[in-house]
Amino acid sequence: MKWWKVVLVVVALAALFSVGIILGHFAIPKKADQPESTGPPSPSQDLDPELLKTVMGQLDANRIQENLRELSLKPHLATSPRDEELVRLLLQRWQDPESGLDTATRGEYEVLLSFPSNEQPNTVQVVNPVGNILFSARKSEEDLTGEQGDTNVVQPYAAYAPPGAPQGPLVYANRGTESDYAYLESQGINLNGTIALTRYGGAGRGAKAVNGAKHGVIGLLVYTDPRDINDNLRFPNETFPHSWAMPPSGVERGSYYKHFGDPLTPYFPATPSAFRLETADIQGFPPIPTQPIGFEDAQVLLCNLQGPVAPESWQGALGCVYRLGSGFQSNGTFSQASEVKVTVHNQLERRNSSNVLGIIRGAVEPDRYVLYGNHRDSWVHGAVDPSSGTAVLLEISRVLGTLVKKGKWRPRRSIVFASWGAEEFGLIGSTEFTEEFFTKLQERAVAYINVDIAVFANATLRAQGTPPAQSVIFSAAKQVPAPGKSSLTVYDNWLQHSNRSSSAHGVIPSLGSLGSGSDYAAFVHFLGITSMDIAYTYDRSKTSARIYPTYHTAFDTFEYVEKFLDPGFTSHQAVAQTAANILLRLSDSLLLPFSIGDYSETLRSFLQAAQNAFLGQQNINLGPLVSAVERFERAVAELEKRIEALQSLSDPLQVRMVNDQLMLLERAFLNPRAFPEEYYYSHVLWGPRTSNVTTFPGLANAYDEALKMPDDPSTWAKVKKQLSIAVMAVEGAAATLEPVAQF
Repeated sequence: MKWWKVVLVVVALAALFSVGIILGHFAIPKKADQPESTGPPSPSQDLDPELLKTVMGQLDANRIQENLRELSLKPHLATSPRDEELVRLLLQRWQDPESGLDTATRGEYEVLLSFPSNEQPNTVQVVNPVGNILFSARKSEEDLTGEQGDTNVVQPYAAYAPPGAPQGPLVYANRGTESDYAYLESQGINLNGTIALTRYGGAGRGAKAVNGAKHGVIGLLVYTDPRDINDNLRFPNETFPHSWAMPPSGVERGSYYKHFGDPLTPYFPATPSAFRLETADIQGFPPIPTQPIGFEDAQVLLCNLQGPVAPESWQGALGCVYRLGSGFQSNGTFSQASEVKVTVHNQLERRNSSNVLGIIRGAVEPDRYVLYGNHRDSWVHGAVDPSSGTAVLLEISRVLGTLVKKGKWRPRRSIVFASWGAEEFGLIGSTEFTEEFFTKLQERAVAYINVDIAVFANATLRAQGTPPAQSVIFSAAKQVPAPGKSSLTVYDNWLQHSNRSSSAHGVIPSLGSLGSGSDYAAFVHFLGITSMDIAYTYDRSKTSARIYPTYHTAFDTFEYVEKFLDPGFTSHQAVAQTAANILLRLSDSLLLPFSIGDYSETLRSFLQAAQNAFLGQQNINLGPLVSAVERFERAVAELEKRIEALQSLSDPLQVRMVNDQLMLLERAFLNPRAFPEEYYYSHVLWGPRTSNVTTFPGLANAYDEALKMPDDPSTWAKVKKQLSIAVMAVEGAAATLEPVAQF
């Protein structure tokens, strides 16, 4: 090649190189324009405190308010057209190209629900001996604000109560507990063929009917007494819309099914191929026709009763002396021979109900799931229950989804947002989900966060959870300012309202335990997943209300929330910030932020309660339980030392092994034989407890039954069996925490 050709090639290459540099300079964004993080987190990367601040700062009270306005615009009973509209709304939000999640899907289940008849409304009447109607209770609530008159407002009814038209003399049975009915009989009142009027509270809805039927009651009425819900307020001018109190016509709807999940498919997901029971074989439906009524109608019935005066603890706030019955006074509104007739036309229907799932994939551990859920369906407009929680859920998912779509963040572990269907009928959507994905969830689920009713009122945080969740809830609450109290955190404010003395931590906020009141039930009792439920609530020193007064009524509307529960939506924002903080700690922390030592305190208190109660009874030897608890305490102490050492290491396998031990601890307390007569209850520590002894519930319940029949050896055998179940659970939990190669 000639020399001038060589010069031309060199010059051309230099020019191309220069152009490349120039193009690269202008093509690469400036540092200020770059995403905060463009790649996945490293295996050893821990939670970013700045991320927590960013997320909490972006959670907007105004957006939550607008979410709630839209969600509660119309009644959205499970499987109704409006419920389907909300399914599509959630899918649209979670598939949004700018603020959506990685994936959003719906899952359908064909489940058995219960509805009143549109053509034949349920009725409650007082009739004379020849059948003339002397009184009829309201078939619907009074239209006070325009929303109650919506044609889609379902009439008050007791879901799953059977149809029928029983008629008989009325008795007042207080709260419908077994002891309440027994007391009536002790007063010489014959319950056979009677209609029982009971108050909400004290016993589960369905239990009131079951207990009454055992004593010969043929029909049940249930009302909410102003003493229990309204701090004695009962007149129209002092209740909603003039205050937060339930108006006289308000009626609490609800499910009267004893168990949770689809009634036709216990332990099977309600998919097309599932085995289904015959309707006659379903266990847990109320055995007698049942109908809820408002307290203005209950007043007419109760204040005309004859018979002995009810005990002081049975008296309420309806402005008269409560009597037991049976039957009416001869000098009252009705004749002495008048009876109450309860006509119920409820129908069972198989319907398709949907769950909606939105997922953010984890970058390092995509096979570990942190779940955050709430149900979508309501009895009527459901502004508080459940839409306050869904309004918060949508705002959290918007903020996190936006970060993901912009490439600024991706969690270490996968986050699963869930909107459950048909919860009000018995936690159906969430239970079917746990049945369908049983194995996957047991192997991979880290925790379940439930925010159902986000705001009962605006005084203080209320949290419930299993012991490992306590520390992460506390850590989050310490970083959120209490609404309206700039000098206090949510934690400080909570501590002032509700606290307890802890042997390990001193004075701390009170963390409640989890029963079966919302969608966390299947996760903790059936799957053994560390779970929690978070809400803002009222000051119990200022009200005796057992729940917010318009619960499950047609008065639970957006206006009710905006005017009485949370003006400005600052409590909703505080719940969102607390829940999002917890969610990020669980999904992004290198080591799971579970304090297993808090289970040591629980087990020690259970042991001490058992020792105090069972001392010297029938040669019951608690020695093995003492040894099991001591072994658990040693295992906790040793694992905590290993965790301290791990914090300075970056071995991903070691971190993974320890995290699995922390994650699986809750599963170790499962035993499907612990509560053989209760569907889904397998958690030995948190199962249903009928005893007043705060110890292992199966053990406490068996001990109480044995005391009733102390000469029956079989009852004491059940106590010893439950003791073995408790020992086995604690030993298994200890083994879970011990070094993984150790047996």
